Amino acid sequence: MARVAILNYIKRPSPVHELTGTAKLVFFLAWSVASMVTFDTRVLICMLLIGAVIFKISQIKIRDISVVLGLAAVFLLLNNFFIYLFTPEYGVEVYESRNVLFPIVGRYTVTAQQLFYHLNITLKVICVVPIALLFIACTDPSEFASSLARIGVSYRAGYAVSLALRYIPDVQREYRNISQAQQARGIDLSGKDKLFTRLKNSVAILLPLIMSSINRIEVVSNAMELRGFGKEKKRTWYMQRKLQKNDWLAIGFALAVLVIGLGVTFSNGSRYYNPFMEAL
Repeated sequence: MARVAILNYIKRPSPVHELTGTAKLVFFLAWSVASMVTFDTRVLICMLLIGAVIFKISQIKIRDISVVLGLAAVFLLLNNFFIYLFTPEYGVEVYESRNVLFPIVGRYTVTAQQLFYHLNITLKVICVVPIALLFIACTDPSEFASSLARIGVSYRAGYAVSLALRYIPDVQREYRNISQAQQARGIDLSGKDKLFTRLKNSVAILLPLIMSSINRIEVVSNAMELRGFGKEKKRTWYMQRKLQKNDWLAIGFALAVLVIGLGVTFSNGSRYYNPFMEAL
């Protein structure tokens, strides 16, 4: 059975991987701001298409990040559900019109405005999450830390992020090893048993995993302390690279997307594109 990695650096021969960590970080930040600020459907659809092209160029496969995409999809469904549960008429307030498609019960009705609002919420998440995962999958953790330091973040914080990203594959590998060892001892972790039994058996994995993680943290912290980590205000980075032509092009493109997106978004004096007012 294939092992699916979660939030790992996946090395591939692609133009996206060749960009420096600083260029990819600036691109991601500009992209996130543009997609989070706007509720203009036209801008979000354009960003979605651009993101799909970038994803294709990166040579990262959907199966490489399928687990996190699945979790994001669950979060998106829950988010839409609770928005509708608590504010079923929010789209009506935003778009200042009301076209009822069909009633459900009480104050709950399905309106075109509410559905359009949920469409925009969904587009925003679809625009940001794949690019965020792509940034993590295409950036070496050490280079990511150096890029954070380059834009002014404390190198201590950058190094903490780098360690966290490097530690994720170790935790996954340790989990698989402990799980296989416990199954060899006769502890069933499959879906055949009842939920309570599976939860009880999971403790046999979680406790050794937690203990090994604490052990690893102690070893790393002792090693860093012995080497005088944090003594100086600045440090050099082995993985830091100078910005090349393609990096500047990527940064320029990201800033152009941000400026154009915000310009189109606020061209009518609002964050929301309102097709219902145009139809009147």
